[in-house]
Amino acid sequence: MTFTQSISSGFRRYFDVRTRSSRSEYWWWTLFALLISVVMTSSDALLFGGAAILDTISSLFLFVPGISVAVRRLHDVGRSGWWLLIAFTVIGIIFPLLYWHINPGIRGPNKYGPDPLDRKSTRLNSSHALIS
Repeated sequence: MTFTQSISSGFRRYFDVRTRSSRSEYWWWTLFALLISVVMTSSDALLFGGAAILDTISSLFLFVPGISVAVRRLHDVGRSGWWLLIAFTVIGIIFPLLYWHINPGIRGPNKYGPDPLDRKSTRLNSSHALIS
């Protein structure tokens, strides 16, 4: 999934916490949120003398889809979205969430839905392209 596809998916599936998201979707979304935060923090410094007005507004706007993407990412590795709450502990920030977000998802469907990468059709399409 590309950067723009990930951002589009994040906004299109704003409240979707039942399906799965690939690693690329999660990490592109995380980069997008970080870039928006940097731009808004810089804008706040220039326009409002450092008061975090624009950064706060953008953070509130990106909060729900960010949680949704993180939950869908946990679903992709076979974990419940409730595991996201471990982020409120020191151990959760350091190891499990990062580990799960970095690892590849479960191949094929799992209890949260079909594989977001759909590896079978990807292989067929790429082999077809090689033959053509």
